[in-house]
Amino acid sequence: MVNDADKKALISRSEEFFILAECFFDRAFKRPAYLFNQRGKSAGSAHLQLNRIKYHPTLFKKNSADFFAQVVPHEVAHLVAYQHYGKVRPHGKEWQFVMQNIFNCPADTTHSLDISDVMGQQFAYQCDCTTHQLTIRRHNKILKGVKYLCKKCRVELKIKN
Repeated sequence: MVNDADKKALISRSEEFFILAECFFDRAFKRPAYLFNQRGKSAGSAHLQLNRIKYHPTLFKKNSADFFAQVVPHEVAHLVAYQHYGKVRPHGKEWQFVMQNIFNCPADTTHSLDISDVMGQQFAYQCDCTTHQLTIRRHNKILKGVKYLCKKCRVELKIKN
């Protein structure tokens, strides 16, 4: 888990980006609630209507420098874009503007962190063109009758023997 010092450091770094946005737009931004219980493969998430940011504790512990440089500005930019522009595309031009022109960060939509420690069990499925690794959630849905098609060849995925 994330200790109190780590939580303070993440919140402090988030605050730095909110201050940059306030100076640029000459307006105040409402600060979010911070949670440190993000799960899955996402390093963080911004919940716009709830004004909340969630950070992944396991990924933070293994990648703190990347978190401070990439994940924190990424999530803060979502809230700044929402509060300033209203409802916009998640990684649209407004979010990209905040990332590049205000935070001076690349507008990468996904992280490149090592997620091997947080990956759940994977199941191999086959189509006509390749093998797909599906999560337990998708595997269980298939067992209940849901059908998934390959985006490339449009053939239904079948469990690989």
